[in-house]
Amino acid sequence: MTNISMFKRYFGAILLFGVMFFNSAIAQETNIDKGKKYILGGIEVTGVKSYNEQTVVTFTGLQVGQEITVPGEKISKVITKLWNLNLFSDISFYITRVEGEKVFLELQIVELPTLSDVKITGLKKKKTDDIIKEAELKRGKKVTESFIANTKNYLLNKYKKQGYLNTKVLINTVADTSEANAVKMIVNIDTDEKVKVKDIVFEGNEKLKDKQLRKAMKNTKQRQFGRFWKKSKFIPEDYSTDLTSLIDAYKEKGYRDARVLNDSVIYNDDNTIGINIAVEEGERYYFGNIDFVGNAAYTDRELARVLGIKKGDVYNGVLLRKRIADDTKPDGNDITNYYQNTGYLFSRINPVEVSAQNDTIDFEIRIIEGKPAYFNNVTVAGNDRTNDHVIYRNLRTRPGQLYRKENVFRTIRELGALGYFDAEQLNPQILNPDPDAGTVDIQYGVVEAGSSQIELQGGYGGGGFIGTLGLRFNNFSIKNLFNKEAYKPVPMGDGQTLALRLQASKFYQTYSFSFIEPWLGGRKPVQFSTSLSRTLQFRPTIDYRDVDKDQRFVITGINVGLAKRLEWPDDTFQLSHSLSYQHYDIQNYAIGGIFPFSNGVSQSLAYTVALSRDNTYTNPIFPTGGSKFVISARLTPPYSLFNGVDYADLGNQEAYKDRNSNGYLVHVERDANGNKIASTEKVVATVDEASTDIAKVGQKKLNWLEYYKIKFQGDWYKQLVGDLVLRTNAEFGFLGAYNQDRGIVPFERFYVGGDGLGNYALDGRENIQLRGYPNNSLSARDGSTIFNKFSLELRYPITLKQTASIYTLGFLEAGNAFESFDEYSPFDIKRSAGLGVRIFMPAFGLLGIDFAYGFDPVSGGNTPNGWETHFIIGQQF
Repeated sequence: MTNISMFKRYFGAILLFGVMFFNSAIAQETNIDKGKKYILGGIEVTGVKSYNEQTVVTFTGLQVGQEITVPGEKISKVITKLWNLNLFSDISFYITRVEGEKVFLELQIVELPTLSDVKITGLKKKKTDDIIKEAELKRGKKVTESFIANTKNYLLNKYKKQGYLNTKVLINTVADTSEANAVKMIVNIDTDEKVKVKDIVFEGNEKLKDKQLRKAMKNTKQRQFGRFWKKSKFIPEDYSTDLTSLIDAYKEKGYRDARVLNDSVIYNDDNTIGINIAVEEGERYYFGNIDFVGNAAYTDRELARVLGIKKGDVYNGVLLRKRIADDTKPDGNDITNYYQNTGYLFSRINPVEVSAQNDTIDFEIRIIEGKPAYFNNVTVAGNDRTNDHVIYRNLRTRPGQLYRKENVFRTIRELGALGYFDAEQLNPQILNPDPDAGTVDIQYGVVEAGSSQIELQGGYGGGGFIGTLGLRFNNFSIKNLFNKEAYKPVPMGDGQTLALRLQASKFYQTYSFSFIEPWLGGRKPVQFSTSLSRTLQFRPTIDYRDVDKDQRFVITGINVGLAKRLEWPDDTFQLSHSLSYQHYDIQNYAIGGIFPFSNGVSQSLAYTVALSRDNTYTNPIFPTGGSKFVISARLTPPYSLFNGVDYADLGNQEAYKDRNSNGYLVHVERDANGNKIASTEKVVATVDEASTDIAKVGQKKLNWLEYYKIKFQGDWYKQLVGDLVLRTNAEFGFLGAYNQDRGIVPFERFYVGGDGLGNYALDGRENIQLRGYPNNSLSARDGSTIFNKFSLELRYPITLKQTASIYTLGFLEAGNAFESFDEYSPFDIKRSAGLGVRIFMPAFGLLGIDFAYGFDPVSGGNTPNGWETHFIIGQQF
């Protein structure tokens, strides 16, 4: 109950007694007997402006003809009921007359005025809108003295927390004549200038220098030229916290008895303040004997290993506290977590000083283990779109299982990684703990986030307009595909992924469809995936104004995959398999490096196996810890080992070009201009076998591609200070050939440099991001067969709200591409550095921009590449 409500009730009681006392005088004239029962003859309501009189009477519950006691409990309850509405500033009952056994009452009320409009002066328009929302200055709000006082205090505290210590707030209300019983509120805010800390002076410190003590004060900093990342504003709450941090700095160095003798804040004439802090350091202490008392589940040796503090170590009170229970890390390496990870939720651990002789302190770590706790009820709340079974199958805590804190923490990680919920608002609540029974309930609170994305782009490039339409549903329900009631706007809730994408211009068209079921069969985390794609490319005319549709190629592909979560080495590993088939149909299309033959068919059948591990947490958009990596091998059958073709005399490209429409290798005579003489085409096994009998060699199809491709990518995340996160990345790729005489295929190559995005991948190519250089500028024209890349990225979040997640980043990047393994030199790299920003909106995916400087020249240049701007759309986090 609030203080205001309590006041109203007490005021109502006092008022009632006053009315009763007043009415006792009337009773002498009206001959009313106190405590006598009367029949209510009538009730009149006066003072109402916004409400109907009969509505008020109905709400009181009093009815003409009913029996009441005057004064009595019923009247008291009516007054209390009306006060609880928070609509009136005064409520009074009066006896107007008594006629025999009938009593007539008057209910007099004074309504609270209603807020009709708010005007804020002294701030910019954008800030005033935020204040109206934050302070709940809504139209229709009842205006009371406490409401005005609370609003003023909120604004004063808001700006004091930002360093505006001299803020003044004046609130006035004026009657609004255009509405009944309404007022307008005028709020004048004068923040003045921020009050900055001019200097922080310490007295009495000999063991620790002024610089060390100022560093310990994380939030309160004195003004210093060149320090832009931490302002020197003064916030009283932060200053109070910093005084505690100051003493902790001494405790970390062994000075257990250190204390602040006094501190003062001095206001200067130049709108700055000075801070004087006097400390008493005391003597340095050391740890003595550390004994464990009450432990039965673990031996002294096991607990001493977790504690990590030995006799003779310099006393460190902060470290001792963290090794007992580290509140800064939910999965910290401390004794409390050690117990809670084996079911001892109800354990209590308390370090106690048992003696302090000279400079040595002996401790007892007193432990009350309690009973192991088991989960009783495990529930989920807040999922209004995602079906329960999708969440429950990802829970690491189940009814009847032993409580383990690490399983709770792991569940939060994996629910956040699903992408269906706001990772910043995942909230596990421990409910109904029963130490006697050894049971506990847990409820996972989730907030649904947008899990569908739309990609709609248009731009001019390559000589024409390029349009892209993409739809991705990350929480799809295919079983409700034909259920009309499930379309809101599409069937959702079963955790499946459905993606459709169309990209088209005058010169090409690309269609793709993919579907992922993460729990095939619904019992085990076996992921099934399939995708279909089709690309049509037409040869442009010389002026790029039109296309020749008789010169084209068509690529059709299908992929089917299965991935299974492993139990060894641990269950963050996943093994995946996929089988893919691509069909390349080229008609009169000669484009040089991409396709080294201009007419015919090529096919590719490849098997991919990948081992991956992902234990990043908790937000997939902005991981703050953990790592993930994937190593994969993509393999085709080694056809050259059994197709009977001798490639020894063929050049690398000759093995793939000059084929007829049936895909047979042919020998072609050409005129002086290089044009094919159609009548001379003969099917051959090698170019030199032009005279070989066609019937003998014509069955030897050479249109199946063969290659193997090895890739590795690793990302590591480390939270450094506060929300600042370091991301370390390493990537490697190699494309090889089984038969060196046949050579490496012109497909599936690596193109390094730029933003890492590609409009389309006609030949299985992979675009590797390396900012600070133009797209594909670090690879040969026909792509490279090997590359490596390294990145360091510092990330800092601006906001991680559900509507939009925004973070800034600074990066160092280096990498290069090579033509063959013989040329490979991992430290012959192109370097770059830059800054960027990323914005993730659930409906549109990831957007961003990077400004990067390339320190090295690209091929053919002799000066640094310089500045490049990269726009990021839909790339991985």
